[in-house]
Amino acid sequence: MQSGRPRSGSPWGALRGGRLLQDGAPGGPLLRLCVRLVRRPLLPAVRLWRRNIQLRVVAATLLISLSVVLALGFVVIAQVNKGLLDAKEEAAQSQAAGGFAVAQEKANAPATVDGPDAADSKVGRDASTWMNSLVKQLASGGQTAFEVVALGAGTGEQALTGAQGVKGARASGNVDPTASVPVSLRRAVDHATGTFKTFSEIRYTSGTGQKAPEPALVVGKRLTDINGDPYDLYYLFPLTQEEESLTLVKSTIATAGLFVVVLLSGIAWLVVRQVVTPVRMAAGIAERLSAGQLQERMKVTGEDDIARLGEAFNKMAQNLQLKIQQLEDLSRMQRRFVSDVSHELRTPLTTVRMAADVIHDARVDFDPITARSAELLAGQLDRFESLLADLLEISRFDAGAADLQAEPIDLRDVVRRVIDGAEPLAEHKGSRIRVLGDTQPVIAEADARRVERVLRNLVVNAVEHGEGRDVVVRLASAGGAVAVAVRDYGVGLKPGEATRVFNRFWRADPARARTTGGTGLGLSIAVEDARLHGGWLQAWGEPGGGSQFRLTLPRTADEPLRGSPIPLEPEDSRANRARAAADAAGTAALARPTEGADRSPIPPRSPVAGAMPVPADPTALPGNGARVVARPAEQGPAEQAPQEDRTDGR
Repeated sequence: MQSGRPRSGSPWGALRGGRLLQDGAPGGPLLRLCVRLVRRPLLPAVRLWRRNIQLRVVAATLLISLSVVLALGFVVIAQVNKGLLDAKEEAAQSQAAGGFAVAQEKANAPATVDGPDAADSKVGRDASTWMNSLVKQLASGGQTAFEVVALGAGTGEQALTGAQGVKGARASGNVDPTASVPVSLRRAVDHATGTFKTFSEIRYTSGTGQKAPEPALVVGKRLTDINGDPYDLYYLFPLTQEEESLTLVKSTIATAGLFVVVLLSGIAWLVVRQVVTPVRMAAGIAERLSAGQLQERMKVTGEDDIARLGEAFNKMAQNLQLKIQQLEDLSRMQRRFVSDVSHELRTPLTTVRMAADVIHDARVDFDPITARSAELLAGQLDRFESLLADLLEISRFDAGAADLQAEPIDLRDVVRRVIDGAEPLAEHKGSRIRVLGDTQPVIAEADARRVERVLRNLVVNAVEHGEGRDVVVRLASAGGAVAVAVRDYGVGLKPGEATRVFNRFWRADPARARTTGGTGLGLSIAVEDARLHGGWLQAWGEPGGGSQFRLTLPRTADEPLRGSPIPLEPEDSRANRARAAADAAGTAALARPTEGADRSPIPPRSPVAGAMPVPADPTALPGNGARVVARPAEQGPAEQAPQEDRTDGR
């Protein structure tokens, strides 16, 4: 038996495989064109359905009420139909039973030769004449309420073998006897005793002006004629009045149901409109408030729930406007204060700097304590000048006055200048700065001054917190992005500090002494410089496992970033090393030899050059060729990790 799965060579299998939906596949563009042609007119309707709650409520009310009306209509029509048919059957059976009794009584009446009943006597008359008279007499009492049909014994006009007497079909009212009495009913009457009934149609002969057939209830029974021979007598009761009554009930229910559905839909529309209109007004005002039009308010009428909602909304908008205005005033005052103080302090600072330089140059003539004070004064003045410069830069960012001078630059040149400036500090700390990924040009449209300031801050911080271990600077480019990552193996960052590290004046451990005279604003300015380029500045760290800061910039100005060519979590982090060890253990377990096999040790696989692990963050781009940062041979991972958990961060 063949399987129900379509074969690959069939058109259905090709469609299931997606080959018909591809550009190069036959029929693919045609299918997509058909889908677009069908979907295009439906999109406005779908959008209106999703955005209009009033339409959904009215449509739901319409469907529910229509379902209820249809269900009730079917039930009522079924009950009325059953009642009409039951009443008709009862009356028809009673009428037919009386007719059958009269017919049998006339057939059993004794023969007479004279008197008033001479017309009904058996003497001198045959069964055919008697049957014609009987059908006419029985039908005369119906007055179009029923018709009478007499058939010879047997199924149809064919009489039973050896039967005598009535051998033809007789009917009243131009009724076609053989077409009006179903064959199944005739067979039932011929082969059993008693009264039988069924529903059929009364069909008329062609001489009646092509009168249309009528539904009817047919009741039949086997009787005997004046000679004692069997024949079948049928009463046909038209159901025209019942059909007209049922049609009237159906039209009444349909009209009433349609009226009820329209009425319920109108009521739902009016009720929902009273609720949805204020909600729409509130949504529009909320959109205008979010756009900055804080003076917008809702129109409140009445004292109901909607009115209370409007009053609460207006009060919320008023308080929001007041708070935003207060925050704007406070922010404006802060920016002005910082800018004014920074500018005003430059003049006295210049005077103090001149005096301090004179004192610092003449310190050889002072006693040791005074000379040391002159050196401290010069150092703190340098730090004060840096702080003022950073405050001025922050005030420019806050005021939106920062200017970007973007031009195509090679980030390798910027990294070299930064490393040249940080080499003295690295030698003092006992660290070594290594660069990876500088074999190919890394070109991007950026402001060289701002990028150099960001990287200088990251490298100096890495050396400062690297605990004398190596600092690795990695460059990479992929897609429309370039990235520079600075990795250190120092104290690292505790959970939650990777985002707080960019806050102004934030320090993980305020008691930690600075050796580079930092102002606490370096990373805040760096992240603003990255945002000014349309890029990212992100941090990762683990306690005792070091940290990594990643700067991602678009290749061209105003190009949106979709990812970074360097993973934010470095490949040599503890989590990645644990996963690599687990994978290696699973591979070794699968490759373990069985009993009696060669137990020579299997050499470990060497890492594949240019292998890229699974990115640690969703913004990493695949296929960038990043490599694991190699440590010096004389210093293993255990030696690089600190002996105790250091809690100091940036």
